[in-house]
Amino acid sequence: MKVLCLWYATDDEINYIKTALPRGTEVVAPQGGYFSRFDCAYLDVKHLAPDADAIIAFSVPEGVLELAEHLKMFSWLHSGVDDLRQMGTLSLFKQRGVKLANVRGANAVAVAEQAMMFVLALAKKTILKHKASQERDRLFPLYADEHRSAMLSGRTLGVVGLGNIGTRIAKHAKGFDMHLLGIRRNKGRPAEYVDSVHGMDELHSVLAKCDYVVLAAPNTRETSQFFGKAELEAMKRSAFLINVSRAMLIQEKPLYEALTSDRLRGYAADVWWTYEHGKTFPAGAGSRLNIHKLPNVIGSNDQSANADDVLQRNIEWGTRSLVEFATGKPLTREVDLELGY
Repeated sequence: MKVLCLWYATDDEINYIKTALPRGTEVVAPQGGYFSRFDCAYLDVKHLAPDADAIIAFSVPEGVLELAEHLKMFSWLHSGVDDLRQMGTLSLFKQRGVKLANVRGANAVAVAEQAMMFVLALAKKTILKHKASQERDRLFPLYADEHRSAMLSGRTLGVVGLGNIGTRIAKHAKGFDMHLLGIRRNKGRPAEYVDSVHGMDELHSVLAKCDYVVLAAPNTRETSQFFGKAELEAMKRSAFLINVSRAMLIQEKPLYEALTSDRLRGYAADVWWTYEHGKTFPAGAGSRLNIHKLPNVIGSNDQSANADDVLQRNIEWGTRSLVEFATGKPLTREVDLELGY
């Protein structure tokens, strides 16, 4: 079996993958100069792809998969497969019978910690008070609404999506003595650390009870743009909304209107909208309405998984999928090509 790494893998990374796989497995990676070693140039891999049986990748140069006519298994070193769907890769894999696995859960610890950082930063007005400290502003008068922090203890946090990340967010929130409400597609499945689990049909009634809402659901046909004006109006005016999943879960214009009309107290996100020329205009990434610049918004730019241990865990879990495939075992993290997760 030949395995192609679609990044400029180090010798240690190549040896780790090769050692884990059955004896005789060939593991190859591109060589050459690079700007980012986790991307790779088409010219550096085009000669390696045609006879690859399996690919493990952080990114995919355009045209490479069309060359990989012997491909049987693809190990994607990310939790979501949105990028692959947009490239038409899921359709290609369905046509060719290629199995797809991801590393869902590998970054759950880091992303859940980022979510709780956002909850705390919004509640405690971290940016405002940091700037006030720098400027020696005493934030007078004491206990004024615009200066006073919110509390977590005794408050209700709603988690939309109870996968690896959502469940861990609930676990952390319990450490702050919060009341936890969960929303998931299949509310019959049990969930740890959550006081009650609800279906999507109960979303509005759950939102009305929450002081904080964290979106941790995958972006699918059912969830894309699902959070709009009606959902924002169902929330308390004093509530905070946090998104650590996918930007396209939320409709941008209603969110902007809610944040600029005191309909929503604050918003935090690690994920921002991506617009492509020909589908929307203008092309580019970020908020077209400059939501990220609003005073009641804080954010990071896809940085929640940029943390200690995550890279190593991604490669480790991605390699496990290769091993399962090579030894004829079911793929623990196989992606349903119809559902997209």
